[in-house]
Amino acid sequence: MATSTSKVLRITFENAGGSAVSITLPEPREDLVGSDIEAAMDLIIAKNIFTSAGGDLTAKRDIKIIDTTTNDLYDPPSA
Repeated sequence: MATSTSKVLRITFENAGGSAVSITLPEPREDLVGSDIEAAMDLIIAKNIFTSAGGDLTAKRDIKIIDTTTNDLYDPPSA
């Protein structure tokens, strides 16, 4: 049994069809600030780096750092 933690950065855009499109990046730097991420998102939109089924990314919608703790409560016996 073990406990593990992980962090991801999830940036969410709006596409031309009005839907949300999320990009999740593992293990973000500890010193990230919102303005740095917003600048990167602006660049992604301006340079049209990604597209989606609903069209080009057109606007920033959300930025989150998600911290997850997993408690493994069962270890199967080894054979």
